[in-house]
Amino acid sequence: MMQRRGTEASQRYEARRQREDESPRLQAEVPALESLKLEIEERRGDARNPETTYIRRIVVPSAPALFALMCGERDCEDGGHDITYPIMASLRRGQTTFEGEDVCHGSVRTTTCGRVLHYKATATYRS
Repeated sequence: MMQRRGTEASQRYEARRQREDESPRLQAEVPALESLKLEIEERRGDARNPETTYIRRIVVPSAPALFALMCGERDCEDGGHDITYPIMASLRRGQTTFEGEDVCHGSVRTTTCGRVLHYKATATYRS
């Protein structure tokens, strides 16, 4: 069981890495973007307080224009949070602060995962 789980995890990692490699670069998509910081909170769907919080500073010159984050639920299968579209739309509009949420549609055993990811972004642009 542990070996299969490790193999599945490595396959997911490789698939994610390939998506990142094939994605256009963030700098090419939003040339004026200078910096981007994402404050991430993740919680169970029915909880009020986040279980996980972290800050992700994006290295703009080399980062892919892809914002697909793994689900924080250890037992979640086929889930995650692809927040690429709303983030890229906000960056293309030149917004300096924006936020949003995404619900995981993966599964945990026999039920939908339902973890909620909330992000708050702060961006700076060159004049």
